[in-house]
Amino acid sequence: MSRPADIIAGMAVAAARQAAIGFRAHSGWAALVAVVGSLDAPEVIARRRIEIADPSIRGSKQPFHAAEPMEIAEARKHIARCTSSTRRLSREAIRAAIEGLRDRRFETMDCGIVLASGRPLPKLDAILASHALIHTAEGEFFRNALVEAAEHCGLTVVGVKERELFDRAAAQFHRPADEIARRIAETGKAIGPPWTQDQKHATLAALIALTTSTIGTGD
Repeated sequence: MSRPADIIAGMAVAAARQAAIGFRAHSGWAALVAVVGSLDAPEVIARRRIEIADPSIRGSKQPFHAAEPMEIAEARKHIARCTSSTRRLSREAIRAAIEGLRDRRFETMDCGIVLASGRPLPKLDAILASHALIHTAEGEFFRNALVEAAEHCGLTVVGVKERELFDRAAAQFHRPADEIARRIAETGKAIGPPWTQDQKHATLAALIALTTSTIGTGD
């Protein structure tokens, strides 16, 4: 027989609204947006900037730039140290967001992350020999940390390449891309700034993740 406390806990879970969080990453930080609802009636319930580079580690915001002049063994140690700290900070930020939303009776199960082209990178020595690859590697570094952290926190992660974001949304929501762009822009007007490309793309990634989970399609 269920105890009263169990019944109350079950009712709270049942009453919780399903939310998703979205990210657009930069060097050392990311824009986080949490949403509920649908494309027709999206509701932004949280937005913030999260810091995912440890200020106590010199060069942590641009770890590959910092590693460029180092000997390869030292560079590997530096990248490993930055990886460990950035994963920790990412996990802490996502865990805090999930708990904060749960306190407001939102249950976060899904995460959308805006990705780059996704081309595989070469070994570290080849990366450090190319300034273009250094920039690419740093973008991947912070996006990968968010993916790892979200999965560690038990979220279902949907990654969408930035250049395909609106095409993916158009196919998933069965709406023209320009209509989707208008709806996302109107969402920002209702809540005020900041509402830059960071928040817009993170919101759309979150809505894609939320709808993917709802319809049970997978990434």
